Amino acid sequence: MNETFKANASCLFPSLHDARRLLLPFIACLILTIAPQAFALNIPEKLVFDLTWTGIKAGTATQEIIEEENTIRVVSTARSADWISVFFPVEDTVESVLTKVPSPSIGVPKHYRMKTREGSRRKDREINFDHEKLKAVYIDHMDGGKRTEVTISGNTYDAYSCFYYVRTLPLEVGKSVYVSILDYDLVLNVEVQVLKKEKLDTILGKINTILIKPLIKSEGIFERQGPIFIWLTDDARRIPVKMKTKVKIGSVTATLVGGKF
Repeated sequence: MNETFKANASCLFPSLHDARRLLLPFIACLILTIAPQAFALNIPEKLVFDLTWTGIKAGTATQEIIEEENTIRVVSTARSADWISVFFPVEDTVESVLTKVPSPSIGVPKHYRMKTREGSRRKDREINFDHEKLKAVYIDHMDGGKRTEVTISGNTYDAYSCFYYVRTLPLEVGKSVYVSILDYDLVLNVEVQVLKKEKLDTILGKINTILIKPLIKSEGIFERQGPIFIWLTDDARRIPVKMKTKVKIGSVTATLVGGKF
């Protein structure tokens, strides 16, 4: 690998940091409203994505949701490809545990944990939710276990589990929704635009999709580099089949390539 290519790839990753954000909270923090449910999730479900940078495979990510006795557990992982790992290894895991509540809700977040290794940088962050008291405690384990108490509303989700909630909601082209998300120790109000319906060639065949554009205002590179686009199947499953965003050099695309759905 020549030095120029290494330099360009290094600019991309921290953009497997960005690619992780593409899948972890980026797709996760799409939509959170109190609108009535329209669709039901298929549980268990596992989605596998290829992450590509300007056409070159840069990593793999998975999203999985399972049902346990009293909880719903959702887990996402991202790993860099071997050629990236030589000089910028990425190993990220995000987990959200929700307490079951009566249908039609997917549940309410109980515990959130994000552990990432991206090159020499590491993060280990945790949120414990108390919806009865409308409080959450954010813990940064890489900052001596520093704890911050945050006031939340009754419909505040973490930045990952909210993605599974959004997939149960009706989406109408031309209308925006505004979402309340606890991202680290900040409660954010995020606008999500529902842009259009579009037919795509996917692993599921040539299917109709709904294109969504979240206007993320949390920390990171995405909001400073350009818009983020997500394509969901236009059916009861609302499966994310493609995601794309600009990074420092070029763009990163996540494409559904397998799983159980």
